Amino acid sequence: MISPVSADPHAMSKRPLTIRMATPRGFCAGVDRAIQIVERAIEKYGAPVYVRHEIVHNRHVVERLKALGAVFVKELDECPDDRPVVFSAHGVPKSVPATAKSRQMLYLDATCPLVSKVHVEAERNFKNNRHIILIGHAGHPEVVGTMGQLPEGAISLVETVEDAEKFERPGDALLAYATQTTLSVDDTSQILAVLKRRFPELPDPHKEDICYATTNRQEAVKKLGDGCDLVLVVGSKNSSNSARLVDVALTAGAKAARLVDDASDVDWSWFDGVNTLGITAGASAPEPLVEGLIEAVRQRFDVTLTEDDGARETITFKLPRLLQE
Repeated sequence: MISPVSADPHAMSKRPLTIRMATPRGFCAGVDRAIQIVERAIEKYGAPVYVRHEIVHNRHVVERLKALGAVFVKELDECPDDRPVVFSAHGVPKSVPATAKSRQMLYLDATCPLVSKVHVEAERNFKNNRHIILIGHAGHPEVVGTMGQLPEGAISLVETVEDAEKFERPGDALLAYATQTTLSVDDTSQILAVLKRRFPELPDPHKEDICYATTNRQEAVKKLGDGCDLVLVVGSKNSSNSARLVDVALTAGAKAARLVDDASDVDWSWFDGVNTLGITAGASAPEPLVEGLIEAVRQRFDVTLTEDDGARETITFKLPRLLQE
């Protein structure tokens, strides 16, 4: 929790600025679990521990784990057989753990349990002879991982409303759908509206695929967007959920919204005419980055800090059994 207003002896020379903090923001349970898996693996097995792809999409997190002894690679063929390897929170195609097993590697799967739920649902629909429409972004590791759960051709990727209009049912196949967990809730609703108009029999998943953390952070930013001159989202550029928060803020009415990795990314000319600043962080962004951003703003403005009400998150996920011993 950010502390309220603090007195600044130099405040008389600074222009007043109100900061509104979004709640919730920052780490979700899946990200926290994934980072802990890498940290605990290094503690238990020593360095180096290999990690296939970025464990989560945040530059600062990756750099800190590198300093502890994590080695980030693109594919398993860059890993030696005798060192542990961790699979990222975004999930992996089935071929990856199969290869690790064939090489008798020690591997730890940091896939977010909510992503694993999408994988299970996709498999269930496939066994029920349904062709799966996956709503998501081409090339995103989560989408690659989900599509890699099933044989080629079993899943069709739909990225936009236009894609949904053009999608053709393969033969007379029954259909089902799944979504990437970090999408814009509103954009996904528009795509689904088209698909359900065209294919009214399309069944809903047992539970919403877009994860609770993504939904909560987007709802919090909708509140910020209504009344903020500028919204800064702390998160890395390759973070899907962080990028969506910028879009949501603008749609909600913010005059401007920017994605920043940390305070050093800020162009202070953005603050011309800004009286109310909104701040949030994507689900893979550590809270110290937010605190650093606030401190940088305080050095330039007489800040009044407030925190919006929002959903309180209490979800936690267990670590793999190997790391609980």
